[in-house]
Amino acid sequence: MGLLSIENARLRFGGIVALDDVSLDVAEGTIAGLIGPNGAGKTTAFNVITRLYRLESGDVVFDGRSLRRTPPSRVVQLGIARTFQNVELFPTMTVLENVLVGAHAHARFRRESDLRRSALETLEYVGIERYAHRPATGLPFGTLKRVELARALAASPRLLLLDEPAGGLNHEEVQELGAFIRRLRDELRLTVLLVEHHMNLVMQVSDHVHVLNFGRVIASGPPAEVQRNPKVIEAYLGGDLSSAESAHPVSSAGETA
Repeated sequence: MGLLSIENARLRFGGIVALDDVSLDVAEGTIAGLIGPNGAGKTTAFNVITRLYRLESGDVVFDGRSLRRTPPSRVVQLGIARTFQNVELFPTMTVLENVLVGAHAHARFRRESDLRRSALETLEYVGIERYAHRPATGLPFGTLKRVELARALAASPRLLLLDEPAGGLNHEEVQELGAFIRRLRDELRLTVLLVEHHMNLVMQVSDHVHVLNFGRVIASGPPAEVQRNPKVIEAYLGGDLSSAESAHPVSSAGETA
């Protein structure tokens, strides 16, 4: 069993089966990729992990503990933080205040001065400390993505869920993101679960890749093995994974399930 385990998870929205007996493990200290065509169930899996959605059957286990009846606010306190497909910030609050939201969610009994110092250190770590006292509104999209990442890191997670972090970024920014994700694993000892349509990024940074299609796991394994899997190739419109990237362009638009 990994740090995170999804066990026989099933969830429907009306007649649509979003997750169909999904099981996967994420080992501690690794970067795991979660890929699949639009509507495959990737973001639904994130929402199940963070308890925004309730499973019909199955379980999510974090560090040996079932999250089946855990309130969403408690999930953060247990050590799971996330980003979103579409940037979810408070636009009229400053960058620092947005990051403090993550710090408050995790550490309820620390002094405010300590939390502010820690939040500023987090902003420095992600390279945007100069924006600390600027309102979030009006900042470049790439900077907003970093603010959201800093907010997640301020919660001191053990497991970080990244939902399409490359969406809307240019080629150079994507390369920087890949290097930064590896730093999170190597320097902060974080475990990362990465949902992403940018196949080059996923294959370059992931230790292990899980593939969803129509709510089912169709492949799991090392990146090189997954790239050669016929079921994966077929799921991506009958092409290879490099052509899949052009079929599913990098954007900030969300998937339906």
